[in-house]
Amino acid sequence: MYAYCLFCRTQRCTRIAQLLEIKGVDRAFSPKILSKQRKQGKNYDRERDLLPGYVFIFNEERLIDYETFAGIDGVIRRVGRTETGYELEGADRDFAFGLLNKDGKVGALKMVKVGETVRLEDSLFDGSEGVVTKIDYRKERARVDFKFEGNDCHAWIAVDGITPIKPEQR
Repeated sequence: MYAYCLFCRTQRCTRIAQLLEIKGVDRAFSPKILSKQRKQGKNYDRERDLLPGYVFIFNEERLIDYETFAGIDGVIRRVGRTETGYELEGADRDFAFGLLNKDGKVGALKMVKVGETVRLEDSLFDGSEGVVTKIDYRKERARVDFKFEGNDCHAWIAVDGITPIKPEQR
């Protein structure tokens, strides 16, 4: 299977992908990511463009000419090098096929949950373990209760500074 990428006008990516599939390519999509949104005190999941302006195309046969893309309003240019026929190569190809395996949709990055046991990654805490007791979603931090020198302590720590511990890892 061959992988290609187009740079397009941002607001038209989804429609361009649909038109490409109508024109006969095996699969086309504008990759999406699931993001969290807070509205009126409630959290919602919302799909957003992962790479605004890009459409990935996959086809069993090599796309030799520009005919497939001709006449589609919003296509700006093909991404890649002319000497390779604009086929994606190396890490770009691997990334494209990774997106294809996820059907063009990347889930929200997993965050920790209240009650979950975590390891504090900062060297200041020396890999201590604690329990998440509160989460501030806006500031992307969690309150972690832990023991220090036999005393109960807590600290507000950035979510990327803690790692969930699976029960079998304890």
